Amino acid sequence: MRKLRSICLPALAGMAVLTLLHHAAAQQPGPDLSWAFAVAGKDAPPEPDAKEVVKLPPSARTYTREQIDDLSNPPDWYPNEHPPAPAAVIGAPGRKAVACGSCHLMTGSGHPGSAGLDGYPAEYIERQMAYFRDDTRKGIRMNAIAKTVTPQEDRDAAAYFAALKPQAFTKVIETDMVPETYVNRVRERFVKEGGRMEPIGNRIITVPQDKEREDARDPHSGYIAYVPKGSIGKGEALVKTGGNGKSIQCEICHGAELKGLGEVPRLAGLHPIYVARQLYDIKRGESNGKAMQLMKRVVANLSDDDILNISAYVASLKP
Repeated sequence: MRKLRSICLPALAGMAVLTLLHHAAAQQPGPDLSWAFAVAGKDAPPEPDAKEVVKLPPSARTYTREQIDDLSNPPDWYPNEHPPAPAAVIGAPGRKAVACGSCHLMTGSGHPGSAGLDGYPAEYIERQMAYFRDDTRKGIRMNAIAKTVTPQEDRDAAAYFAALKPQAFTKVIETDMVPETYVNRVRERFVKEGGRMEPIGNRIITVPQDKEREDARDPHSGYIAYVPKGSIGKGEALVKTGGNGKSIQCEICHGAELKGLGEVPRLAGLHPIYVARQLYDIKRGESNGKAMQLMKRVVANLSDDDILNISAYVASLKP
């Protein structure tokens, strides 16, 4: 979640190109979308010592910062809380490919920079990996990662995440003011020291409930998403009834209460910034595939405010 130094150079090259594409899109003239497509800041504090030993009670395990940052072998703080995980998720000695658990966590809850995969249909996960592999779908990191794993590893990981029970991981709060934040070099947002506040404007600001635990990839420690006042209600109206020619009744495909239907994944309880990015990617043509052809018609007429409001609403739902 925090560092990328353990990824091979070809993968880093692919990620760098895609990062630039996303950042360029976020910085085009018009509304400031850096809340959704975070740009690495220059005011982040120094990184902690790589040899520092980290403990997270009640877990009996300990890891160094260097081990926590090993994307090929992510920490597993609570091994008794999930079924046996395949190497594609948990890593293995000598494995070079990025393990799914490093970003999506062993619980599948993920973080604002990645999808929550807990309880997702296995068929959907496998299909998206295939899209990432052949560049049908663009992702800042996933295109390079998908090319380093096999279809069998995709199936193993998809079956693992599909078997997990979805859990609430983001608390959505409507507000006019938010803490001042900074974005570190891998696009994670944290609260600045000093306790200063600023207007939220037309943004969603997501920060960890506990920075130190998030930094250690603790799947027990989630996020707080601050959204503008009134955005949840506006998003609910759009999702359920549409308006001004925007017929986007999401429950038709995503199921009652947006908890998924068949091979179509849930939206309820996902990180709002992740949802917003996916809507923008579909609208811009960066996310394709058969199912996306239906979504393109849905999102074509959505404004920036619509995307923000929809994202706030679906994130506020119980998964």
